[in-house]
Amino acid sequence: MPFEPLLDAVPPVAGKRGRPRCRPRKLHADKAYDHRRCRRACQRRGIKSRIARRGVDSSQKLGRHRWVIERTFAWMNRFRRLTIRYERRLDVHHAFTAIACSLICLNALMGRF
Repeated sequence: MPFEPLLDAVPPVAGKRGRPRCRPRKLHADKAYDHRRCRRACQRRGIKSRIARRGVDSSQKLGRHRWVIERTFAWMNRFRRLTIRYERRLDVHHAFTAIACSLICLNALMGRF
């Protein structure tokens, strides 16, 4: 599981004035990341982990935060060319992903969602 490289790849979080934070304050994760090494990796980086525990926590608690991500994935899946990846070149696929995100933002600004 590439958990630690994923944490290190997070870009600086902009917000208040001054130097941007290099890491987020909290991490929300599902039960698949319920391992000691994942919790330790968060502690070493100063990130508060909100990881659901297997057999203890229900998946309903974390669902409030994951809904935004799942909804966005559903919007992206409406674009068939992205759901089934026809392009072999990464730059072409990236361009279509950017166009899909732009159309989603445009529709949101127009009030269609």
